[in-house]
Amino acid sequence: MTPEVQAFATGFPLTLLHAGVTLLLLMLGATLYTVLSPHKEFAAIDAGHSAAAISLGGVVLGLAIPLAVALSASPSLLEIVLWGASIVVVQLLVFVLIDKLLGGLPQRAREGEVGAAALLASARVSAALILAAAVAG
Repeated sequence: MTPEVQAFATGFPLTLLHAGVTLLLLMLGATLYTVLSPHKEFAAIDAGHSAAAISLGGVVLGLAIPLAVALSASPSLLEIVLWGASIVVVQLLVFVLIDKLLGGLPQRAREGEVGAAALLASARVSAALILAAAVAG
């Protein structure tokens, strides 16, 4: 086997493991958000409210961006888990803070106002970019 093939054979399973753990952290974070949120986004999405989908999309992106940076910066599975879990907790707290700072915007998004949902999602993604930059150091 050539060195390149050997490196791939060794590295690819590890890559899948690291990506899988990060995706699991993303799913856990998004699930935790939907369980703790008073908004009940999935019910609203099922009822056809696009504003709820935009708002929840901001949450998922807001979690995924710093998790992706942590994945790229962490050489070991333990670091991925530690940074990932910390990021999920911090980002969920940031989402609560954003909702408080933006006053009636979350309620307007729940009521189906697409513009409010888009601004809310943008604020969440913006906070995620800042957190990702902080993680990247």
